[in-house]
Amino acid sequence: MKVSYDPDVDVLRIIFRDALIVESDEDKPGVILDYDQDGNVVGMEVLNASQRVDNPRDMIYTVMA
Repeated sequence: MKVSYDPDVDVLRIIFRDALIVESDEDKPGVILDYDQDGNVVGMEVLNASQRVDNPRDMIYTVMA
């Protein structure tokens, strides 16, 4: 999984799986889901991220055992 934030365009991108994107859908305004050929979600973009998340430049990653 990869997470990136581009402050120049204020977009937060989460890539769940490195796969060819064959379709993208704006599920809710400002939230774009990317799908592979089998219909699985492989990525997500959050537009205007600084208005939608507390701090798009900071991330806490936790693995629950």
